Amino acid sequence: MTTLTVDQRTYAATQVGGVYGLLDDRCPHQGGPLGEGSIEKGWLRCPWHGYDYSPCNGAPPPPFDDAPAAYPVEVREDGVYALLPDPTPRQRTVSDVMVDTMVTFGVTTVFGMVGHSNLGLADAFREAEQRGDLTYIGIRHEGAAAFAASAYGKLTGGLAACFGIAGPGSTNLLTGLYDAEVDRAPVLALSGGVPSNQAGRGAFQDLDLIAAFADVARYQATLRAGSDHAELVAMACKTALVERGVAHLEFPDEVQTLPAADEAVAAQPAGRIADRAVAPPSQVLAQAAELLAGAERPLFVLGAGARDGIEEIVTLAERLRAPVVTTFKAKGLIGDAHELAGGVLGRSGTPIASWFMNESDLIVAWGASFSNHTGIAPYKPIIQVDRDPMALGRFHAVEVPVLGDVRVTATALAEAVGDRAACVDHRPELTERWSIWRAEKARRRSDDRGQGVNSAAVFDALGRVVADDAVLCVDVGNNAYAFGRYFEVTRQSVLMSGYLGSIGFALPAALGAWAAVRGQREVVAISGDGGFGQYAMELTTAVKYGMPIRHVLLDNDELAKISKEQRAGKWAVWQTGLVNPDFAEVARSCGAFGVRVDRLEELDDALAAAFAHDGPALVHVRADALLT
Repeated sequence: MTTLTVDQRTYAATQVGGVYGLLDDRCPHQGGPLGEGSIEKGWLRCPWHGYDYSPCNGAPPPPFDDAPAAYPVEVREDGVYALLPDPTPRQRTVSDVMVDTMVTFGVTTVFGMVGHSNLGLADAFREAEQRGDLTYIGIRHEGAAAFAASAYGKLTGGLAACFGIAGPGSTNLLTGLYDAEVDRAPVLALSGGVPSNQAGRGAFQDLDLIAAFADVARYQATLRAGSDHAELVAMACKTALVERGVAHLEFPDEVQTLPAADEAVAAQPAGRIADRAVAPPSQVLAQAAELLAGAERPLFVLGAGARDGIEEIVTLAERLRAPVVTTFKAKGLIGDAHELAGGVLGRSGTPIASWFMNESDLIVAWGASFSNHTGIAPYKPIIQVDRDPMALGRFHAVEVPVLGDVRVTATALAEAVGDRAACVDHRPELTERWSIWRAEKARRRSDDRGQGVNSAAVFDALGRVVADDAVLCVDVGNNAYAFGRYFEVTRQSVLMSGYLGSIGFALPAALGAWAAVRGQREVVAISGDGGFGQYAMELTTAVKYGMPIRHVLLDNDELAKISKEQRAGKWAVWQTGLVNPDFAEVARSCGAFGVRVDRLEELDDALAAAFAHDGPALVHVRADALLT
């Protein structure tokens, strides 16, 4: 017995006593692979359920007549020949129509894992990729696929898809999808499903995925044979884009391969999504302008929702000469070298930002959520600008809640304030505060307990080598707090698991960022040893697709952020230690560049070598757990 593949079809080839046979490899009962069966007492036995067939012509023993197809065989001088049917032309399916609809809504990248319950949809992705309509990136764990799609949405505002099989393949997506949902990133989640006639009966991998995804998805549908497939996909894509969240579609196995109707075409986005650059009501705008014009020490706080209007917001701050700080999620929206920049506010931030928060007499918050980690003082007068009405005054009342697009509102506020501003010139004070903080950072860089490199030195060195417009994907833990505090941004984009705070985010996010920029920008991942361990094997994904991701790994052999919390709470430090390999060796064994740094004097050369490498690279820094 053996199995042969010709024109993507498999056959069971047999030889019994010098007689050859060739059968269709698929058992007509349960689809078992006959080529993996055995020949017992002259009969070919199906490996799945023990049914017997003639190995020469496929005929079953009497009185049965259900047989696999058999093909004529001839033994010639130069070999054994079989007369095979012509390849069957591929038929357009409803999966093709649905994938075409995804493409019209801007889906150019799908992250996922191909499996037995999503093969029909996977084949449609294959066809679309061959046409150049999209790129499919096969990952090692579906959780990484969801994080990658989330990062893609955070960076671009566009739509990427993540893809899994029924059951565990889809439930593995959930953590990354929650990351997208709470950080308001559009993602399309696609689940294979068990055959409809088996659903709800306890079949293999039969789960109620609609129930499982109910809390995370803003829109869901199960595609049926009689569905308007293109329209359901269009609704899912529109919901994800307009509401900036997760939409989920489930595809039962047999629906994926249904022939498409002759008239079936992809749904188009034109006429379905309106311009959302809404201006605030004039009365509210006037109230905000009056408050802003009279403030002597206003502070601008940029949240992630300020991204689309950053130029107009900074222009207004420059007219007022008001300081501008960011939430951690918004780090990078204004460069730290700008004369009005104050760095990050909150637990991951700088003393500069907290100083100006304390000294302010008015806060103007742009697209910020008022997370407890950010530290926006609730007792200050506040103007809050957001296009989401539920975000306004979410945690406490504000003086002026302004519902409107941040770009439109900033332009309108500048016009309404005019020359009436009472704001003092904060630039000399900002210069002084930066001078104090940079001197302190220099002092910390020199700290050396002989137990690894300190974080201030790591991020100072990284700042010297990373591109000004790089995409930086940051994980969770001490590495993230140190990055927020010490790394001075220029024009980099920073991606993180903001409100979910999921460890393991950085490397999968870098896959998503790479798919979004495709070599036009440098992509860097920053993590601790705890975070890297969650999805370490996705390094092989970067190698497989030639993604030149640079990963800076701070390794202190523990979940150091949790150890710090245990000490602060007067708990015993318990169960936070880790047993780690030499991660540089791991990287090299995966086919990537890997270099280890044990001492500060090795750091610059290691980073330079990694950033010069043409392909994935990892810098394994032995870090001091206490000097963060």
